[in-house]
Amino acid sequence: MPSNDARILLSAAVPAAAAGALGTVISGLVAGGKGAIGAVLATVVVLAFMGIGLLVLQRTAKSLPHLFQAMGLLLYTAQILLLFVVMALLKNTTWFDFKAFAFTLLGVTIVWIAAQARAYMKAKILYVDPKNSGPKT
Repeated sequence: MPSNDARILLSAAVPAAAAGALGTVISGLVAGGKGAIGAVLATVVVLAFMGIGLLVLQRTAKSLPHLFQAMGLLLYTAQILLLFVVMALLKNTTWFDFKAFAFTLLGVTIVWIAAQARAYMKAKILYVDPKNSGPKT
């Protein structure tokens, strides 16, 4: 994984994991053990979905750069829909607190997206490949 890609992944994953840890503590205090289990599960789900999505997006950018923007929009839409599907499937579960799961899922998702946007804005990604921009000889 190139250094920019790893830096962006880390810049998004670390704050999201910290938000998940905070959500776990708060859920544990408010809803007890079942709340903490729900928050941990939500954190793992978001980190997995968003991490895999970022890796897919970075691969697309390298192999099909002309599809990068469309792929990014499609990917985020699909991720949000999949998170709703996961919430719908787990709505009636009894082995963790669903409200803690839902609020932590929402919080970690927002933190991931904000941190990833910030990482892309701060990254020094070249728009033109300097090796290929010179005159042809």
